[in-house]
Amino acid sequence: MKRFWTAVAVAGFAFGLLAGCNDYNNSIQYNTGATLTNIAPNGLPAGAGSFLLTVNANQLNGFNSTTVVQWNGQKLASTFVDTTTMTATVPETLMAKPGTAFVNTLTAQSGTGQNGLSNTLAFNIYGAPNPLPTLTSVTPGTAPACGTSCSNAAVMITVVGTNFLQSSNNGGSLVTFADKLTPMQQPTALSITSFSDTQIQAVIPGTFLANADTATIVVSNPGSGPCNQPSCLPLVGGGNSNPFSFLIGGGAPAAIAEETPAISQDGRYVVYGSQQGQINQILLKDTCVGISSGCSVNTRVVSVAADGTAGNADSHNAVVTPDGRYVAFSSAATNLVEGAAAGRQVYVHDTCIGAENSCKPATTLISTDSQGALNGTESVLPSISSTGRYVAFVAITPSNTQKIPAAAAAIVQAAPNSGLRQVFVRDTCLGATDCTPKTTRISMMPGDAPANGTKPAGPAVSGTAKQIALADRKSATVFTPTVAVDENVVLATRKEQ
Repeated sequence: MKRFWTAVAVAGFAFGLLAGCNDYNNSIQYNTGATLTNIAPNGLPAGAGSFLLTVNANQLNGFNSTTVVQWNGQKLASTFVDTTTMTATVPETLMAKPGTAFVNTLTAQSGTGQNGLSNTLAFNIYGAPNPLPTLTSVTPGTAPACGTSCSNAAVMITVVGTNFLQSSNNGGSLVTFADKLTPMQQPTALSITSFSDTQIQAVIPGTFLANADTATIVVSNPGSGPCNQPSCLPLVGGGNSNPFSFLIGGGAPAAIAEETPAISQDGRYVVYGSQQGQINQILLKDTCVGISSGCSVNTRVVSVAADGTAGNADSHNAVVTPDGRYVAFSSAATNLVEGAAAGRQVYVHDTCIGAENSCKPATTLISTDSQGALNGTESVLPSISSTGRYVAFVAITPSNTQKIPAAAAAIVQAAPNSGLRQVFVRDTCLGATDCTPKTTRISMMPGDAPANGTKPAGPAVSGTAKQIALADRKSATVFTPTVAVDENVVLATRKEQ
């Protein structure tokens, strides 16, 4: 019996030894320190140098004044901020190579079996920043507008440049497409069919090519860095390339012609089109030419609404009065005035240059009339008289042949990609008394009948070709040609009395 109890005692002692020791002859313990929730930053590129690391813990199981931050088991110079926040300085030597470091905290033990260690969070040390792509060409650079037949109108483009990424730790390069007439549209990534460091082939879907427009092609590289959802910060490098324009339903010569600048008579004011946030706006620059003092060179946007909001779509065709006060232009923007018709319309902006202090800059719709002659048209190529009272412009009816005589319809249908063009003059009544603003068509449409049924009502040109006269039943009006639109249309302005 004595031997039995001796054996039990020995077995119990041995079991106690096994329960209290591990293979390393250390006591078995579990992490009993703080509960870490996050670290900031959670990653940086190799070679970033020394930085301050912030470590956060759960309120119920946090830090105290004895807590230190550890980096791969190495104690860092640490600062106790409060029970949920510690900061520590990570030296430059620990950031030399890419890899993953493990961050935890150590709090002084408070009893047997308490090791004071927290859980561990990963810190990403990643390689060099991703490069910024460059874009040197997009081929082809144009495509026809496909209207309602776009199911088979997709276009393959070849994008050539540098620093294209087939892959990185956050993905590869994207080729994005965004049109300009709907500026709220976010850039859309195109489907890529082939890829190299300097050349990408991508497909523009036919649905993107329905209407005449100018689109923007951009190559975008992701930043380099950890991407642990929901946060992908910090990211470094990457970014967007320079943009390339892609013309839909139009060609480069027309786009260039639209951007011809205008200048005031004394050369002081210059009006021109310029890209502002991927939208072409009309700008007026005061160069201070001829002003010896009290003038500061400045530039303002004039394709704006009454509250100063810039147009939400492209504006072109700027012209200016000799004194620089009134600027006429064509714009597809829908926010310049209330109730403007869809498509490009002609506007005049009063800059108030040289006016009394009570003058407030304002934008007025010009391509309008009370008889409905301009319904369904777009208006371009304005020309303005010296005082700003009269504005002439070309109105285009896109392929609309139902409301014109048969002879005119035949001519319009025979001209591919072209609608009926008509020249109008708007009398704004600016500076006049007892005057009602009105719009008059001064060009003849094919098939027009004489006004009185017996005599021709076509325009007459003077011997020197400096004036054009248009007669109706009650009066005759003289106009001066200013802009040749094409072989068949001359844009004219009314001769002021």
